[in-house]
Amino acid sequence: MTVFTTDQWIILGLVFLLGLLVGAWMTSGGRRKWKTRYNEEVTARKALETKHNEREAHWSTREKEWHAEQERREAAMRSAPPVAADRREPFVEDRMRDRHPDQPRRDLDRDGVPDQYDRRPLDDRR
Repeated sequence: MTVFTTDQWIILGLVFLLGLLVGAWMTSGGRRKWKTRYNEEVTARKALETKHNEREAHWSTREKEWHAEQERREAAMRSAPPVAADRREPFVEDRMRDRHPDQPRRDLDRDGVPDQYDRRPLDDRR
């Protein structure tokens, strides 16, 4: 076994004390710092979770409203009487009456309403 002299024991004790002091200095305030950061992170996460839950609740109620509205529309369409095919809108008839009888009826987009799209030339030569 190695025999230590008194000077060597004093140096070992001083190195040990120096290690304790450096370790205490390096961790001074560190415990509080990480704890406060952790607590801030926990509160931020809880705030995000509550915001997310509120958004989920909002969109689920909106989705239920949309489904109810769609069901009402479908029920209204099922209960509405069908429109006769020979019956036309009055403003379409008024517009068709103004055209010349020899002029062919043009309905390029086939929507039953004469509009600007139907008045365009058939060829794009200029």
